[in-house]
Amino acid sequence: MNTPATPTEACTGSALGLLFRQVRDAMWARMAQELADAGHDLTFSQFIAIKRLAAGTASVTELARAADLNPGAMTRLLDKLEARGLLVRVADPDDRRALHIHLTDAGREMWRDVDQCGQRVRERALRGMDDATRAQLTRLLEQARDNLLSTD
Repeated sequence: MNTPATPTEACTGSALGLLFRQVRDAMWARMAQELADAGHDLTFSQFIAIKRLAAGTASVTELARAADLNPGAMTRLLDKLEARGLLVRVADPDDRRALHIHLTDAGREMWRDVDQCGQRVRERALRGMDDATRAQLTRLLEQARDNLLSTD
């Protein structure tokens, strides 16, 4: 018979790290299924790029940072999304080396549907939690992230 882990056992580094990874992987697996069911063929990195562009114009470097890709890989990803008519790259009039990347009307339309997929996944992940619990979970995860990113 499995006995419940004590709080100390449950928060060992390996158990906690594994739990974070399992939640992340389960969220993306559910999101991939939602996207497929809605007829959208998107990788995680493409999803991140479209999500970032839905908030406004971005550069290749900003998108690469958001998706945790190198700029060359992001350029290839953008080539694919541009070929699908989802985004356009426009030269910066003040710096001919720089590009501004925007979603097209088709890209914005896709984002509205994709965002609904994301909302369904978040609701499923948080099912059975009241608003206070959801807010507490978010605060705790942000605190864990910030603790790990802290330089002190």
